Amino acid sequence: MDQAERTMHTELLRFITCGSVDDGKSTVIGRLLYDSKAIFEDQLAAITATSQRRGLSETDLALLTDGLQAEREQGITIDVAYRYFSTPVRRFIIADTPGHEQYTRNMVTGASTADLAIILMDVRKGVLPQTRRHTHLVRLLGIPRVVVAVNKMDLVQYQASAFEKVRDEFIAFAGSLGFEEIIPVPMSALHGDMVVERGSGLPWYTGPTLLQVLERAPVDEALVHAPFRFPVQLVQRPGDGEHEARRGYQGRIASGSIAVGESVTVLPAGIVTTIAGIHTFDGPLQDARAGQSVTLTLSDQVDISRGDMIASASLPPRSEKSFEALLCWFSTTPLDVNRRFLVRQGTRTVQGKIGTVAYKLDVNTSEHVPAPAQVAMNDIVKATFKVQHPVAVDSYGSNRPNGCFILIDEVSNDTVAAGMLL
Repeated sequence: MDQAERTMHTELLRFITCGSVDDGKSTVIGRLLYDSKAIFEDQLAAITATSQRRGLSETDLALLTDGLQAEREQGITIDVAYRYFSTPVRRFIIADTPGHEQYTRNMVTGASTADLAIILMDVRKGVLPQTRRHTHLVRLLGIPRVVVAVNKMDLVQYQASAFEKVRDEFIAFAGSLGFEEIIPVPMSALHGDMVVERGSGLPWYTGPTLLQVLERAPVDEALVHAPFRFPVQLVQRPGDGEHEARRGYQGRIASGSIAVGESVTVLPAGIVTTIAGIHTFDGPLQDARAGQSVTLTLSDQVDISRGDMIASASLPPRSEKSFEALLCWFSTTPLDVNRRFLVRQGTRTVQGKIGTVAYKLDVNTSEHVPAPAQVAMNDIVKATFKVQHPVAVDSYGSNRPNGCFILIDEVSNDTVAAGMLL
């Protein structure tokens, strides 16, 4: 295996599935796992037994993602189900998110790190209000490309005209939202046509299968080309002969790339220095890029602790004690603007509070509506924030990893909201 093949095999694509209730999200994921040989015999035996108890004549592959007992009893997905699988080309993490509007917070959680979204539609129903809402949310969360998976083609005798009607309806609606790519794929998840294998029901479709789209989709392109951001997770004190007796700063490169000898700034102190070394468990490197976990050493002795950031000296982030953001409220208890919260952004946690709420975002249309009297669970609002100490941030639109944060209740330690910086 050459270097290019090794790089592709170690790539990780995170994607989300969303759509209206009963469009077949969980069945599509189950088919992906089953046909790509990514499940164990005991898993297959368990879902087969559950299917038989329900009186089904065939194994319900949707049970591979509906992991909670409550989900199985109700026959719906009520939480984000994460699954992992791999092919010889690439590794994948799937987030199967709930379809109903009351679970907007779950979809926000699942989509926050996704590179791609699969939007499921029943070919018989076309673009529904939930389809529009999910598409607006996917765009709001910065996912650059979507797969329009037109499912249940077997129920319309695999007619090309039925697929084309739904495809054109979706593109007419979503074409102006600014996605980098919209990829329509007809399929029958129940029978496996165009999910992993091409099947026999869609000979008129010459495009890629769903799995081929997933294997070819670009991964983290924007992050690699973004300015360098390295939130420090741990400070490694040197031992005898270790990294030339320099302190090492450990973490995961959130965005950009870095090389030995490049200038960086340490925030919030604002000290400029250069990279003396880049180290991994496999040995030293001359350069590294977004997604890699490394230990950095610097040419100067700098007072750095967990929560600080090492960033590009030429394109540093904003260092701010007040900012604006879109906030998705998670908690069942409504927002109280008089309360203090912990703001966790990257590896940094500071005390802060919400100032004012400017407006609420209508997730069905992306329009701004007047600020509600009470911010309740699943509401998305624009708000101002003030924090006790500066945080090094970018806008979410320009740098997703460094433009997001969560709010934590100081008393219960519950995560009550997630934010996207403007």
